Amino acid sequence: MPFSTWIIYAAVALAAIVCPGPAIFLAISNSVAFGWRRVAFSSLGNIIGLLGVSCLAMAGLGALLKTSATVFTAVKLLGAGYLIYLGLKQWRSRGSVFSRAAGEDSGGARSNGQIFLQGLLIALTNPKAILFFTALFPQFIRSDEPLAPQFLLLTGTFMGFSFLVLMAYGRLAHAARAWFADDVRSAWFNRCTGSLFLMLGVGMLRLKAGRT
Repeated sequence: MPFSTWIIYAAVALAAIVCPGPAIFLAISNSVAFGWRRVAFSSLGNIIGLLGVSCLAMAGLGALLKTSATVFTAVKLLGAGYLIYLGLKQWRSRGSVFSRAAGEDSGGARSNGQIFLQGLLIALTNPKAILFFTALFPQFIRSDEPLAPQFLLLTGTFMGFSFLVLMAYGRLAHAARAWFADDVRSAWFNRCTGSLFLMLGVGMLRLKAGRT
């Protein structure tokens, strides 16, 4: 793959990744609740989920989602339901997650495995990600070159950027936690992030096959 082609792909991928979405809101929430270092576990879960989504898209699931309304609706409802669940849970959260974060990591409220699983599910239950990979990859893959190296390069680039961006958002949220330590501000944080998850879930319900 020419370096110039990779540069263009990297710019497109980074622009898509930086835009706030479920994984970023989860990273922010985990950072202020458990300490920014533990964001690494949800970020790792997310990029492994993205690898799975990319493999499925290349294997033809993306095309299936575009042509089968039943399969697309099932995946869409699963993803939307999970985001709505996270939103309701965050909205109803009591107390200040920022105060719990003040000790950098207050310990065992949630295991590293549970945090990892959250990030994994966020990636795997998003049909838009599958459609994105399906629509994006063909524009950058050269048919006259071996497929596997190109797939690994493009997917690896996306995964690497995703991990770094999620950790950066987590670090910024951690830096701002002192200002949000006030119970009133924390309550508004819970409601705002909960509302964002709810909006993403409702928005996913309106997602139609064939759109990225």
